[in-house]
Amino acid sequence: MSDTKQPPDNGTANGARKRWLALVVGVFAVAGLAYAAWWALVLRYEQSTDDAYVSGNVVQITPQIPGTVIRIAAEDTQFVKAGTPLVELDPADAKIALEQAEAKLAKTVRDVRGLFATTAQLRANVDARSADVSRATEDLGRRERLARSGAVSGEELQHARDAMAGAKAALTAAQQELAANQARIDRTTIENHPDVLAAAAQVHDAYLDVARTALPAPVSGYVAKRAVQLGQRVAPGAPLMAIVPLDDVWVDANFKEPQLATMRIGQPVTLQADLYGGKVRYHGTVAGFGAGTGSAFALLPAQNATGNWIKIVQRVPVRIALDPQELAAHPLQIGLSMQVDVDTHERGGERLPQVARASPPLATDVYDTVDAGAAKRVRAIIAANDRDTANVGTRAVATTRVAPASKASTRVPQLAASKP
Repeated sequence: MSDTKQPPDNGTANGARKRWLALVVGVFAVAGLAYAAWWALVLRYEQSTDDAYVSGNVVQITPQIPGTVIRIAAEDTQFVKAGTPLVELDPADAKIALEQAEAKLAKTVRDVRGLFATTAQLRANVDARSADVSRATEDLGRRERLARSGAVSGEELQHARDAMAGAKAALTAAQQELAANQARIDRTTIENHPDVLAAAAQVHDAYLDVARTALPAPVSGYVAKRAVQLGQRVAPGAPLMAIVPLDDVWVDANFKEPQLATMRIGQPVTLQADLYGGKVRYHGTVAGFGAGTGSAFALLPAQNATGNWIKIVQRVPVRIALDPQELAAHPLQIGLSMQVDVDTHERGGERLPQVARASPPLATDVYDTVDAGAAKRVRAIIAANDRDTANVGTRAVATTRVAPASKASTRVPQLAASKP
């Protein structure tokens, strides 16, 4: 008996194939539904871009006065704190100008003191001339009475009249001289006399020039772009180096035009840096939107009024503020690439709100006490040349003679004598 081959059951094969097709279709349907649900709940509220870079402030160090560089105390990549001396200019010329201004102020104070003393002298002179007029008036009256009886000659009577006229003229001259001198000191003291204030302003200006021979760091950060060299003659405003405060950086993310419609200030942002990869995530918020596209502010803006124009989707920079604690744990440097994802669930408010800041976003107090040191110097010079406080003022001037280089008198740091 031989074996016979049984033909395949077409119904069973078709059923298996249909089951596999149904399974595949079901898997795709479930995946589609899952993706649709994910898009509806999450993805449509998320705007992403990898055209984002770290930005920050680049604080230029520039001199306010001309001078020759005699010391450089910081180098590229070095971290410096606010107030740290960076560059020192030769202070010789500025110190000479300060000494000249101080001498002029001292002379002016003494001249004004002379005006006050002259006023007292002129007032006494007026009193003396008034006495002369009174005496001449009495003499003329006696002679006029005697002249009626013939006891006094007409010539003597005329001499008495001339004497009285001369006394009155002398009194008038003395009064005018007193008034002229009084006008120069009226309602003033030595400290607030205009001549003293003008000389004090020159001392103040010269003092600031001496203080400005030392250039401190306005903020804490890292030194970059050092271009200054020893012995270089620098002019006011010339860039010497830059300070980059990496503790206050942000991200400029360039989003396409259609992505901006649902974005609002304050929306949460998740970021990744190519430097650290996906293992480190930053969290921030939308801080603001650029006033125009990047091409609008380019040095050579695009000119689209041509026959071969092609529409290109524009991008607008959006500033992202970072969490300071996360930034301190994982520092970033300017120019690094970032991946930005903005959660746009919260869409309340205007897209471009007009909100003004109540306080300045950036400020430094490095230069605050320079003016205080100059004012102290002026007061000491006035006191040294004023008759009432001469001894005290002399001691004050002696203690503040090197005020621009003294840490006690100004917060503008002077470079240390040690080798930079």
